[in-house]
Amino acid sequence: MSRLLIFIALMVSFSIQSLAQHRVQGKVESAQKPLEFVTIYIPELQKGTTTDENGQFVLLNIPAGKWNLEVSLLGYRKVSKTLVVPLASQDLVFVLENLDSSLDEVVVSGTLQEVSKTNSPVPVEVYKSGFFKANPTPSIFESLQNVNGVRPQVNCNVCNTGDIHINGLEGPYTMVLIDGMPIVSGLSTVYGLTGIPQSLIDRIEVVKGPASTLYGSEAVGGLINIITKRSELAPVVGSDVMVSSWGEVNADLGFKSSLGKKVQSLTGLNVFWYDRPIDNNQDGFTDVTLQKRVSLFQKLEFDRPGAKAFSLAGRYMYEDRWGGEMNWTPAFRGGDEVYGESIFTFRWELFGNYELPRVKNVNFQFSANGHHQNSVYGETFFVADQKIGFGQLTYRKEAGINNLLLGAAYRYTYYDDNTVATGGDGRQNNPSVIHLPGVFVQNELNLSPKSTVLAGVRYDYNSIHGSVVSPRLNYKLSSLDKTTILRISAGNGFRVANVFTEDHAALTGAREVVFEEELDPERSWNGNVNLVKKIYSSKGNYYSLDGTVFYTHFTNRIVPDYETNPNQIIYANLDGKAVSKGVSLNFDAALQSGLNFMAGATLMDVSLDEDGEKVRQLLTERFSGVWNIGYHIHALHLQIDYTGNVYSPMRLPLLGDLDDRPEYSPWFSIQNIQVSKKLGNWELYGGIKNLLNFTPPANSIARSFDPFDKGVEFDESGQVIPTPGNPNALTFDPTYVFAPNQGIRGFLGVRFTIQ
Repeated sequence: MSRLLIFIALMVSFSIQSLAQHRVQGKVESAQKPLEFVTIYIPELQKGTTTDENGQFVLLNIPAGKWNLEVSLLGYRKVSKTLVVPLASQDLVFVLENLDSSLDEVVVSGTLQEVSKTNSPVPVEVYKSGFFKANPTPSIFESLQNVNGVRPQVNCNVCNTGDIHINGLEGPYTMVLIDGMPIVSGLSTVYGLTGIPQSLIDRIEVVKGPASTLYGSEAVGGLINIITKRSELAPVVGSDVMVSSWGEVNADLGFKSSLGKKVQSLTGLNVFWYDRPIDNNQDGFTDVTLQKRVSLFQKLEFDRPGAKAFSLAGRYMYEDRWGGEMNWTPAFRGGDEVYGESIFTFRWELFGNYELPRVKNVNFQFSANGHHQNSVYGETFFVADQKIGFGQLTYRKEAGINNLLLGAAYRYTYYDDNTVATGGDGRQNNPSVIHLPGVFVQNELNLSPKSTVLAGVRYDYNSIHGSVVSPRLNYKLSSLDKTTILRISAGNGFRVANVFTEDHAALTGAREVVFEEELDPERSWNGNVNLVKKIYSSKGNYYSLDGTVFYTHFTNRIVPDYETNPNQIIYANLDGKAVSKGVSLNFDAALQSGLNFMAGATLMDVSLDEDGEKVRQLLTERFSGVWNIGYHIHALHLQIDYTGNVYSPMRLPLLGDLDDRPEYSPWFSIQNIQVSKKLGNWELYGGIKNLLNFTPPANSIARSFDPFDKGVEFDESGQVIPTPGNPNALTFDPTYVFAPNQGIRGFLGVRFTIQ
């Protein structure tokens, strides 16, 4: 009887517990911000609710049991969780991933003011640090190969230096900034994108088209702004070590700390080491330069009354690189026995931002950098020093529908080298000193919730070339839900050129540099139309189309002439016009299944027109495409990424009519695959680069067997004479280059992060 009573009591207790009603509550957020109107739903019970303005939700009268809870919001990846009610803990916390990670991304490059990417009247492309992890590289220079319309161009087969092309325009037309400061310019266009610790990079902003109204000289083709992490959002410790089957080692280390109660510190270290000569194409020269690079980055952010901004950052970089004949050693540096190109680079940078006290919206930004380069190219010594100081004061005022920005800037540039560029009267150097004061005004007029007009103008006075005026006009029209955005832009850009700091071809090989005239500043007019369409499907998937039509017209374009005399590079202002025009399209898709797809294509025509003759620009493709396909297996915490690019033929610099090398490069594609897995604070990754094993032809370096032209004969005018030993009238020349020489290789890496 007693056993029966106990059994009945247990059954009654279980029934009562099953019928008991429980409370389920929690919070939903994304990027550490609460999300409103998120749907919380239990399908089996047909019960649901939504989050409030604080991201909080409460579900009442939930019976005990095991239930499936779905958390969803349009534009975010759905999260499902199995709940055991009653809950073991009181509150649930859900973090949703934004399918369009750039939807409300704050950008500064287009207007010099913080604004969401969606609201910016200037089209700005934003690439978060996670984008570059799909194809990890030792430097930002290489990382940009997966950005549509942006191409890292290797300019020399021997030392592998390069620059960044935007929409077919060479590196000197692209301004590179760090935290909005013009740090990378002049000498450092070749080396400035290496050695920045990628563990400290928050995002990279890309603006295509002239930005001289806000940034002055050099921002003719566009700008790349590298934004470092804010200390409060940076991980406590972040490290990344990667090795390749070629023997390359790249290590990043970043950490944050506090110096007292009011100073936050962010420190980064990058080390790259490659010391293994390889000659797979059997031309007698290293396929890839050997490099030893160390870079140290330090950023301080100060807590001031009234939350006034004050940050100070600095970077120091040292690099030793060489390429050349396989038997080259430092003992041959600068001699004529064994050819080598050896470059020592010492570089420091200091930059910051200070918001003035006692007045509103007045900021002072400043930067300074020094660059010393000690290099030899065969027998040619090139030793140069460059120092740049920059200061900019801005004032922002909002008045009704107007958002006014006023600014005054000053830039000081000192440059000295051992070439004819600063040769003076022949007895002593005459360093170049340029003072560039300027003022600018910009007004953003919000005509309605859907339309905005941005107008601006800048006046600069160059101490050598005189006055320069740069206007611009932008118009943005969007739908009320901001899923359709039209932007129309027009602007003017200018650039003062320094051939020896910008064009490595002027130094390498045996060519003589010739200036036909005093070079005048280049000017350009640009117009582009940008249309963005975002689509959110009923199944919660996200799609985006971003198309642009662009046109840039140059006057006074400075064009190196490699073809008139194969033994010379002749520089002069173009007596005519140069045009860069085309169309680009980006397509993004983020599916609830975990599949992400990004693809882009650019079709363009970059040409020079002089005396009625139109010629395609050298080393510029007509078509380029990029893609990034990623699939995340949530159950395994496994990510698979397949990235790549493809380029159409480019016109290459030949050494004369008898040069038997192809005038155009072939179609080529560089493709990579990577698998990564997270294990708590650790992440392991590995894969294969250059899956198709594409490399340029082995004869890319002309007469690699005679780098000092000892077997070349010249006539009285300096032209090469065909001889039995040199029937094609060639000289040693490593500028016939359109792609890296590095073939297929494996890589393996590990990341460690403490948030």
